[in-house]
Amino acid sequence: MAIDRFLQPRASSWMANNGEHVDIAMSTRIRLARNLDEFKFPYAFSEDEALKVDKAVSSVLLDKGKEVGYGFTHINIEELNDLQREVLVEKHLISPYLANSQHSSAVLLSDEEELSVMVNEEDHMRIQSLQSGFHLQEAYDIANKMDSLLEENLSYAFHEKFGYLTSCPTNTGTGMRASVMLHLPALTMSHQINRIIPAISRLGMVVRGIYGEGSEALGNVYQISNQVTLGKSEYEILQDLQNMTEQIIEQERRAREALNANSPLLLEDRVYRSLGVLTHARLLNTEEAATCLSDVRLGIDLHLITDVDMSILNELMVFMQPAFLQQYAGRPLEAKERDLARAELFRERLADNGINTKGEDFA
Repeated sequence: MAIDRFLQPRASSWMANNGEHVDIAMSTRIRLARNLDEFKFPYAFSEDEALKVDKAVSSVLLDKGKEVGYGFTHINIEELNDLQREVLVEKHLISPYLANSQHSSAVLLSDEEELSVMVNEEDHMRIQSLQSGFHLQEAYDIANKMDSLLEENLSYAFHEKFGYLTSCPTNTGTGMRASVMLHLPALTMSHQINRIIPAISRLGMVVRGIYGEGSEALGNVYQISNQVTLGKSEYEILQDLQNMTEQIIEQERRAREALNANSPLLLEDRVYRSLGVLTHARLLNTEEAATCLSDVRLGIDLHLITDVDMSILNELMVFMQPAFLQQYAGRPLEAKERDLARAELFRERLADNGINTKGEDFA
């Protein structure tokens, strides 16, 4: 199946450890919501209209995508089982909304998984660009290039006063959500994050967990994104998020310096205990694995740990998720079996990185 290559434990390009402020800013995402003016919006359209929307969008991307440098694979969501859908969610390639779609829907994925176009999600199209590190402008340029290609070949639902029309009024205007995934362990440990989140919200931004709305900030990873799409240009939205993110990054750096200065031995002990858990544990649940990953990542950023490749930790953050573990195992796994498989996965990947993970098994 075309889907198989996207379900493997293979790193997406956005998991690479490169880009500005990569020690804190893990990845950047731009998402554009668009609708076609000749069809009802997804909450009201028929199954026949859903199929026609899919055909119209897919035809453009499959026929002309390579003209702007991207080859796409078309995947029908209804042909996937629940586990396969969840794997794509865990890799950030589709949204939970699309995974639970009740009508004909699809996703078109680029070869390196940095670009996806979701069809018949909450809107007819959700164009998503994912980049490693802090690359707001680059992520926007890629999404905008794909948006321009589609708009040249399809008729968008657009109003001169209100901008791009969307199913949810909060997306009307630019239809753009820009977000940055940030690793903020020091602000979390020092409890400063509790005052920062309300301040961010008052400035028109929103803070969510690693998988968006309603998700937890596992492993001290937070998504910061714009909340306002109407009345601001794309440039203004990007600039506001750029400025906000840079301020948060600076605060995280100061908090890390304070931790390292005030309790260096305690910090070093915590970092190496977590590395020990990841390299030798026989059972690991999701929360413990995420916490230990965060500690080890912090240890690498502070140069306490020098023999672990950060890109492997970025991959493990995704590959350790429940659906991915079951897909990798080739069968459904109970909770305890997932904990066993997760621990084995960490030992295997860290051993590949040259870390001693053998230890001694209990008799």
